[in-house]
Amino acid sequence: MKKTLIIAAVSLFAVCHLPATAAAQDDIVDGVAAVVGRNIIKYSDVERSYAQIRLRQGAADAFNNRCAVLENLILSQLLVHKGEVDSVEVTDDEINQYVDYYLKNDMRNYGTREALREATGFSYEELKEQYQRMIRNNLLARRVEYQLTDDVTVTPRQVADFFNTLPADSLPTISERYELSEIVIEPKISEAERDRVRTQLAELRERIIKGEKFSMLATLYSQDPGSAKKGGELGFFSRGDMVGDFESAAFALKPGEVSPIVETQYGFHIIQLIERRGNTINARHILLVPQVSPEDLLAARIRLDSIATEIRAGHITFESAARTYSTASNANAGGVAVNPADGTSRFDKAAIDQSYYNVGIQGMDEGSVSNATAFKTDKSRDAYRIVRVNKKYPAHTANLADDYDNIQNAALADAKQKKLQRWAKRYMQTIYVRLSDQYKDCVFRNLQ
Repeated sequence: MKKTLIIAAVSLFAVCHLPATAAAQDDIVDGVAAVVGRNIIKYSDVERSYAQIRLRQGAADAFNNRCAVLENLILSQLLVHKGEVDSVEVTDDEINQYVDYYLKNDMRNYGTREALREATGFSYEELKEQYQRMIRNNLLARRVEYQLTDDVTVTPRQVADFFNTLPADSLPTISERYELSEIVIEPKISEAERDRVRTQLAELRERIIKGEKFSMLATLYSQDPGSAKKGGELGFFSRGDMVGDFESAAFALKPGEVSPIVETQYGFHIIQLIERRGNTINARHILLVPQVSPEDLLAARIRLDSIATEIRAGHITFESAARTYSTASNANAGGVAVNPADGTSRFDKAAIDQSYYNVGIQGMDEGSVSNATAFKTDKSRDAYRIVRVNKKYPAHTANLADDYDNIQNAALADAKQKKLQRWAKRYMQTIYVRLSDQYKDCVFRNLQ
């Protein structure tokens, strides 16, 4: 059975276990699964992580899977305990930054505190306390882990030795990958179109002022798909969460008041303040996005097809054409495309399907240039682009020659994990660790 080669150094110890839903909690009779120093691990902590394993693997080998979860939680708590003993600093500002992020996401997803409580089983304040505790422990564990493993390195010989110890049937197949460049033309929006959108939005604002419901008009007309289905409601946010002009207008409002038309990089908005709570507000908005005219889009397509013809004929290089004609941010880099999933210049099939689904990359040869294809920019603007396949990397079984960087990362992650395991075994002998009767028969892979 094939296994997956780890290709990035990811710690198994630094895991933030977020609260389960209320439905999941109904099945948990809570208690103490283990004690590590002054800290406890609850049955519910184990069950939440086990539930994720059960979704992936089914219910087979349930006891051993729970034991594996508990072992990882104990390893994490050993790091937390050492951090507390050594007075490793984690500031309230650091913790609250993450807490605010998670709570804002929760409020955007559920809309109200009542809906949040119904979904999670926790009040807003209870959830905040849980996040503070978990994030503090997570940051503390990560900081101690870094201190313990920062000096770990691997030599080329160690990378080769690590690779040679991997069973042949455990080596993954590296999927076909591509390096790409692109030339983008995003036509400018005409002033007439901008005026049309302003006029339409002004009419909607007037209807609201005269008594029509903002939420109903947002559902009918707003072009923000995330909030339109919620009547335009955005959920609670604080300063720094939204783009500047939008945020300034929203925070200047009184509850129920509707803003003048506000322009941002995403289009034109009107905003209504719903509620102010401390330094946060809840607001709804209607977004209308000016559209490029069909004539301008056609002109962009024709221009790009002409540029592609010039490149294929050798009259201009792709890099020079990108710097001269492309309106994209990567124009000065000769149009080299960056995979948004991992920040590298290589795209696998999944990344191509996500970013270049209509170009036909997989049917193109190295050096070939596509015809102009339509797409939406990251700001949902209509544009056209041509794409060149710079290099193709065929699918292959992982090997040192082609995949050294990935194998080096895996070898480094393995070396760091082994050092942590050796440390954990020693450290367990110096502090109090006790398992509940339910888990006393667990056989741990790395702690025994």
